[in-house]
Amino acid sequence: MAPPVTRRPVGHHHGDLRNSLLRASLELVGERGPHGFTLAEASRRAGVSVAAPYKHFADRDALLAELATQGYREQRNRFAAAVKGIEDPADQLASFAAAYVRFAAEEPALFDVTFNAGLDRSRFAEPAAAGDEVARLLLPVARQFASDPDAAFDLLLRIAAAAHGLAVFLRQGLLGVGIAALSDTEEKAARTARAILRQDAGS
Repeated sequence: MAPPVTRRPVGHHHGDLRNSLLRASLELVGERGPHGFTLAEASRRAGVSVAAPYKHFADRDALLAELATQGYREQRNRFAAAVKGIEDPADQLASFAAAYVRFAAEEPALFDVTFNAGLDRSRFAEPAAAGDEVARLLLPVARQFASDPDAAFDLLLRIAAAAHGLAVFLRQGLLGVGIAALSDTEEKAARTARAILRQDAGS
């Protein structure tokens, strides 16, 4: 989770303006979603002048693009940790699916800004590049079940889509609440990943 933002009087010198704005914006995303705040509100939350963000970000979408990049990097780190030390590729993909659900539950603001900000991909290259890093981590695993790179990507996409749907259902309270619900949904995601692999193997 993002650390608490230390509020300062507007206009006060700020030693870490960029990161403070990012933290404040992530808080606002968590409260209102990626479309529910302005740069001026982020500035007030960070305790800086309303002109301060423009020293680092052209507009709110530019700030959201940096948060989305952070979201993809956090996913890559989590997924790398999830598959590390696991030898069986089916177990790796099941662990990835479970980690996907946990990321959405533990980092809801990053999850939302990564997938729901509606950023113009032609304008912002960094989030797409960070997302590609996630794919590059996992495609070699999926490739062990697929006849070619396109089939491997399709397999990975189906497993991720299933985990994404379960993660959204969990966040909406449709699968229960609390630690037990999270653990159960992680297991559902892992089982679904294995079912997809079995289905492909039998087709």
